[in-house]
Amino acid sequence: MSDVPAAAGRAARDTASALDPVTLAVLKGRLEQIADEMDATLFRSAFNPIIAEAHDASHGIYDPGTGDTLIQGKLGLPIFVGAMAFAVKLVIGKLAQSGVAPEDGDVWIFNDPYEGGTHLSDFKLVRPFRYRGDLFCYLASVGHWHDVGGNVPGNYNPSATECYQEGMLIPPVRLFRGGALQQDIVDICLANSRQPKSAYGDLFGQINALDLGVERLTALLDEYGAGTVRRALGELKERAAALMRANIAAVPDGRYSADDWLDNDGIADTPLPIALDIAVSGDRMTLDFSRSADQCAGPVNISRPTAIACCYVALKHVFNDVPANAGCLEPIDFIIPAGSILSAGRPKPVGGYTETILRVIDTVFSALAQAVPDRVNGCAYGTINALSLAGHRRDGSRWVMFSFFGGGHGGHPEGDGLSHGNAPISMATIPPVEILESAYPVMFTRWALRPDSGGPGRHRGGLGAIYELELLEEQADVFLFGERGRYAPPGVLGGDGGATNRFVYQQDDGERSPPMASKMTGISIRRGQRVRIESPGGGGYSPARERSPGAVARDVRLGYVSAGQAREAYGVAVGDSGAVDSAGTDELRAKPAGGAGNRQRG
Repeated sequence: MSDVPAAAGRAARDTASALDPVTLAVLKGRLEQIADEMDATLFRSAFNPIIAEAHDASHGIYDPGTGDTLIQGKLGLPIFVGAMAFAVKLVIGKLAQSGVAPEDGDVWIFNDPYEGGTHLSDFKLVRPFRYRGDLFCYLASVGHWHDVGGNVPGNYNPSATECYQEGMLIPPVRLFRGGALQQDIVDICLANSRQPKSAYGDLFGQINALDLGVERLTALLDEYGAGTVRRALGELKERAAALMRANIAAVPDGRYSADDWLDNDGIADTPLPIALDIAVSGDRMTLDFSRSADQCAGPVNISRPTAIACCYVALKHVFNDVPANAGCLEPIDFIIPAGSILSAGRPKPVGGYTETILRVIDTVFSALAQAVPDRVNGCAYGTINALSLAGHRRDGSRWVMFSFFGGGHGGHPEGDGLSHGNAPISMATIPPVEILESAYPVMFTRWALRPDSGGPGRHRGGLGAIYELELLEEQADVFLFGERGRYAPPGVLGGDGGATNRFVYQQDDGERSPPMASKMTGISIRRGQRVRIESPGGGGYSPARERSPGAVARDVRLGYVSAGQAREAYGVAVGDSGAVDSAGTDELRAKPAGGAGNRQRG
């Protein structure tokens, strides 16, 4: 049977001037499905629980000329939507410098955080995709590898003063040349990991995900034609930009400011301001971080690409009807001075980037709450509490446990915040206790909600959690990289702040906490000793005295709020049975409302 009619049909579609809405919707779904399948392929094949269980990875389709994000998988981390565009741009720039065109079957690998974004643990693979000889797009994969060298197993080193203490740094190099694997590159990467088998599995999981993307995208272009799909991608980007402009135009013109702080940088015990001024004029918005701290000695710096990427995540939370592609950022301008903590350059350490981007997101929420209070929530718990334990098993083999943990989300216009949720930077899930216990010599003795941790408000912040684990081997070194140990997650519109972060570890003479509140390195524990994280709750929405007594009584009955906090913060007297004491409540409500504002609560 001749393929002339099919070819003629493709040509006719390619020359059409516009796409009908049904075709555009079908192509949007098909393209997103390709990215989703790439995500699922890696999640199901990775050796590392942080990818396989927590889904700390992402895949997407990127513009062949600019590197802009065209399509992003729904299961991966939103923070990578913006960051991976810079990673692809880095490869495009390197190709332009060399004067060499990308070959079919090339794959680039690197983890450079200064131009490609995020931190050294995130390995990026970028593959040019050619269709019938022409460069159609780039496919890219990023995944958080278990260990990439450096001073601290798991790579969250709170005492690092340069990137070389955080892990190996790989610039963009070709992992495949014309489809041929460069084994020496693989050998270098594996030789610099404490967990080479894990790194091997994660690497080839990413390679397989890209192979699947090539297969699926080829089939789609065979069916619809390259021109039709290219127009669909362009139209989706234009629509995202138009929708974001419309959202911004609905925000009252003006200047909105917010200030927040990091506990310290792990080196000097001094708070670091993250300050934002948002200017809205018509359908454009400027985010100005000029008042933020200068780059610091410790590893809470982030690069400019990372800062822009986390602003994208924050704005997507507020304007959640905008499609996830580069069009979102077209109406947004950024002012991030060189030398800022948000635009650090090599070799400033950036390993704790997660803590800083969460604070940036908090400032966006707090600033926009002044302009669009019906679209913004109280701040979430604001730290991933990156915990590493490392030691040797009885047979002498090395084990490294790295995990992150959840906390409360902020109250919002429609209700209370989510308790024990994941960080708002991602779709990453908290690794299941069963997986952690089966993979490492630890036993969790407590995994529970933390009472009184949600910020009081008309809509209460979600509760943080308590995680306590016991060591089952003879000895282990413990490392913690967290935040919000001194500055509570703020509420908005008069809502109270959530509880601050707390970390406790056992020694022979009893329990201790880190001198820097949220960061610790090189502590040794023995068999039977425990470590405990008490994560923050989310900030409240609107004043606590506006919450109904019935809702407060329900919180007390469920153990979310103590009778003491009900009385102090909400002005509600609750009896032992959980019933509201109306006489006591009336008396309390007659007094000035206490507990509003962003208090620090341990």
